[in-house]
Amino acid sequence: MNVSAMEPTLPMGGPVDGQLFERSTELLVGAARLGARLPEALRRSLAHRVRAMNSYYSHLIEGRATHPLDIDRALTNDYSAEPKKAELQYEARAHIGVQVEVERRLGQESDLAICSTAFVRWLHRAFYEQMPEQFRFVIHRGERVPIVPGEWRTRDVAVGRHVPPEHGAVPRFMQRFEEVYDPPRIPVHQRVVAACAAHHRLAWIHPFIDGNGRVARILTDAYLVRIGFAVPPLWTVSRGLANRRDRYMEALTWADAPRRGDLDGRGPLSLEGLQRFCLLMLDVAIDQVAFMAGLFDLDRLEERIAAYVHLRATERELRPEARHLLTEVLHRGPIARGDAVRVSGLGERVGRDLLSKLLRMGLLETDGPKRPVRLGLPARVLPYYLPNLYPTPIEEDFRNLPPPEPPKNGD
Repeated sequence: MNVSAMEPTLPMGGPVDGQLFERSTELLVGAARLGARLPEALRRSLAHRVRAMNSYYSHLIEGRATHPLDIDRALTNDYSAEPKKAELQYEARAHIGVQVEVERRLGQESDLAICSTAFVRWLHRAFYEQMPEQFRFVIHRGERVPIVPGEWRTRDVAVGRHVPPEHGAVPRFMQRFEEVYDPPRIPVHQRVVAACAAHHRLAWIHPFIDGNGRVARILTDAYLVRIGFAVPPLWTVSRGLANRRDRYMEALTWADAPRRGDLDGRGPLSLEGLQRFCLLMLDVAIDQVAFMAGLFDLDRLEERIAAYVHLRATERELRPEARHLLTEVLHRGPIARGDAVRVSGLGERVGRDLLSKLLRMGLLETDGPKRPVRLGLPARVLPYYLPNLYPTPIEEDFRNLPPPEPPKNGD
């Protein structure tokens, strides 16, 4: 198969160009404003939660639901005794680990070629090398086939009605992928659209025997950072795609379709199908940025924190003065412990007791016994601080978590 079978590589042409440009601009402006007022320490804490959320929704798209509490446990090496649940935990942890490493590389390697065959293979290898060997296999046509981290597939496959290029052509198609989607080679005003198109075309090539969807979504996140979006990201397209999974799969299928006539572009594949897919991706991205902007608005977040403290105060679990302390670290970032006690407005002993309790509950965090304290985001508060981040049943599980046990030997 000739690499021209992947054309068109960009969805440009006709009246849709204006829509693509408008949506790209809206996304750039919205994403630039997102989190602009957040203290750096709070950005890092929120980014940690966004990575876990991204892992949850990316795997949910694949039909592999891992409860966020199990994801949290995996991050502390607490794996289920059930092999299937443990496998999902390892996958989630691996996904988060790759995200962290991608962000590190993007921050340190200014010339990182994120569409290169080397980088795409590295993404796959970085994910699967974190998986225990007993989980590195896929059932293909009734046969157990090992997954070799970072290696192109060596078998021909079918994905629903789509038949990707034969395995021997994968290296040629991936070389073409690098040539047409490398960000520096694309006009600045087309780069956001190119990120969307690259997402589909990588899935269309299906270069690996398994893990293609996850690699494509991580690569899309990396692409957006590479072309100027903030790092660490405070939003993810995966949440929106999971919530519109049927439309996402339908759009992928439309973009797989062959050209339908002289008015549908000049390549073997449908130009209209690729345009539909990119418009959906942009709409989902814009929606997710707007959603996260509402969650991370400091004034609204302060109100939700105050409501949570009031709830816990009525249950005699917290003193009302906790609101002052939590609000202070929300707006200022980390503060010294002595300042925290003074901000509470309580006496020295009572204020220190409150500070210890907030640390024990995870509502405040610190890097050491004498280090400053910052806002914490334990799972228990997510439905209150960041409502609708996860589906309702999961948020109810968070709400029903038991309170932390008091320390056995003092704070």
